[in-house]
Amino acid sequence: MAASSRAQVLRLYRALLRESQRFTAYGYRTYAIRRIRDAFRENKHLKDSEEIQTLVNKARTNLEIIHRQVTIGQLYSTQKLVIESPENRDNLII
Repeated sequence: MAASSRAQVLRLYRALLRESQRFTAYGYRTYAIRRIRDAFRENKHLKDSEEIQTLVNKARTNLEIIHRQVTIGQLYSTQKLVIESPENRDNLII
């Protein structure tokens, strides 16, 4: 993979992770981050530039989808889950 292509892929990877961190819903956030990491790990050994470009285009499309879903999710926010709120952990009955 060319250096510029590698840098482009790394920028896209970081952008996907950064945008996924903005999900307000814990389940969506953790799922998106896990899927992004798994997909990039699965394909890190690819050498075919055409296949890499196809995956980069797919990742850009997914970045747009994530951005759109984050925006929608912020419009309809809900309360945080217990596992997201450290101050509520003291009130748990175990």
